[in-house]
Amino acid sequence: MQTYMGIGSLDGKTCLVTGAGQGIGQAIAVELARQGAAAVAVADLNEKTAAETADLVRAAGAQAEAIGCDLRDRAQIEGMVTRTVERFGCLDVLVNNAGVIESAFVDRPQDRAVDTLPEEVWDAVYEVNLKAVWLTTKAAAPHLRRSARGASIVNTASVSGLTGFAQAPIYGTTKAGVIHLTKVTAVDLAPVRCNCFCPGVIETPLARDFFAAADDRDAMERELTAPQLVRRLGRTEEVARLACFLASDDAAFITGASYVVDGGALAWRGVRE
Repeated sequence: MQTYMGIGSLDGKTCLVTGAGQGIGQAIAVELARQGAAAVAVADLNEKTAAETADLVRAAGAQAEAIGCDLRDRAQIEGMVTRTVERFGCLDVLVNNAGVIESAFVDRPQDRAVDTLPEEVWDAVYEVNLKAVWLTTKAAAPHLRRSARGASIVNTASVSGLTGFAQAPIYGTTKAGVIHLTKVTAVDLAPVRCNCFCPGVIETPLARDFFAAADDRDAMERELTAPQLVRRLGRTEEVARLACFLASDDAAFITGASYVVDGGALAWRGVRE
């Protein structure tokens, strides 16, 4: 019979986090180490930021491996998983965190609507945000199935997958897809668990880039946080603690679920003045 080790237990687990060079991914990688993970593979398109996160993971008490990976390349995805297993001998936790948004590819807001978005931008966001989640899960599945330490997958979705936002047609669509893919993965890979979380407006480089692309940055931030009951930007460490709970043995009876971490924005239909 499988045993679990207590509150927040990630003891001895080997983890892989994509998009871990900054923001939520970096916070998750470091928090995994703080909560007792034995090893964390830190994957990111930017090898320099991946290496910086790996240093933070080591400082937090875990082994680390920095891996550069373009998630639009299936061979690199498979190589990322293989390298993790070769380096640490196993894989117990996969965090599919990497994501991109339309504003990373299109400067003008008027070119990011559903009827103006360039097809190549649609494809780029889809390939990173949804197809890569599937491909990484597919590559990791055999190793997760062999785990004897309560294997799990945690996917980063978004409140954009639960409600519509202007000028983010493919971002929202892919995040809705992640929510549903999480459920299907939980069914197909059981007893490997799979859950996702849906952040709201979090203080990340992605959010800062989105604000910077607006005509009035401060007005955009006020608009996005106005529906929140907690009137501030969320913090990456707050999201990381939720992700680590879902990855831990304390969530052993939770699978196929999605958790909103949005300061209460979706709890009501109001806007605070």
